[in-house]
Amino acid sequence: MKKAKVTVLGGGTGLSVLLRGLKTFPVEISAIVTVADDGGSSGRLRKELNIPPPGDIRNVLVSLSEVEPLVEELFQHRFEDGNGLSGHSLGNLLLAGMTSITGDFAQGVQEISRVLNVKGNVLPASNEHLTLFAEYTDGSLTEGESNIPTIGKKIKRVFLEPKNPQPMPEALQAIEQSDLIVLGPGSLYTSVIPNLLVPGMKEALLRTNAMKVYICNVMTQPGETDGYTVSDHVQAIDEHIGEPIVDAVLFNKQPIPYSYAERYKEEGAAEVPLDEQALKELDVLMIGDDLLYFDNDLLRHDALKVSQRLVSLL
Repeated sequence: MKKAKVTVLGGGTGLSVLLRGLKTFPVEISAIVTVADDGGSSGRLRKELNIPPPGDIRNVLVSLSEVEPLVEELFQHRFEDGNGLSGHSLGNLLLAGMTSITGDFAQGVQEISRVLNVKGNVLPASNEHLTLFAEYTDGSLTEGESNIPTIGKKIKRVFLEPKNPQPMPEALQAIEQSDLIVLGPGSLYTSVIPNLLVPGMKEALLRTNAMKVYICNVMTQPGETDGYTVSDHVQAIDEHIGEPIVDAVLFNKQPIPYSYAERYKEEGAAEVPLDEQALKELDVLMIGDDLLYFDNDLLRHDALKVSQRLVSLL
């Protein structure tokens, strides 16, 4: 029997967490990962070597890998000292090295995928490094993914420089051949939307017959989505594409324990409220479920529950 094809677009921790769950199901996974990161080790390698930032890609490779835990630990190992080495993770250096050997970042990612026995395809959204800019409602601009949430103003839109980066043909093909497309979970303006801004992505998303599901964040993100409802998230995606593309939204309906809500409140985050009427007007299918996983002090999506819910849509 042919496996259903699921393509997930995103970046950051949210994407890696989801993929760990999804790889336990009998589906063929393609992960399209944002390449606009400019902080930490990734940012340094990107500047010094002029390659796409490897960090988000590294996390996705590890979450889809089928290797001994020790190999995974080695790949994620971050050097704490050493002149020029401190702060770099070994996986980022290996991706940079493989890019240098093959002369091509995407090719480097494919080779490392083989070494790590990765279940699925990991595809950078573009093969060149991109810079993310935000325009705020007051007309001011900020450059750099890591700076955008620190400004604390309402975001009007985000855009990429250079304006017309080359998309990865394999990424467009994965979208067009999908049975299900998943957007998120992850930071709305700095992880999910940057993928959609790469030329060709929008057209591929409009061409595909696959259902497009957005996994809404449980909490708002200070500096990015303050005061946002579920429909605000969906509308931001549609506005960046220029037409409605989200068919369904998966959201958490499990009550958030008081202690967690209080802790998030201290950071300026709150639960994303569900506004059913607005979603009905957007003609978006609402899928609510208990999706929480309590990770020490953090609320995360429960990868298995979310994956189960997604697979049930196929």
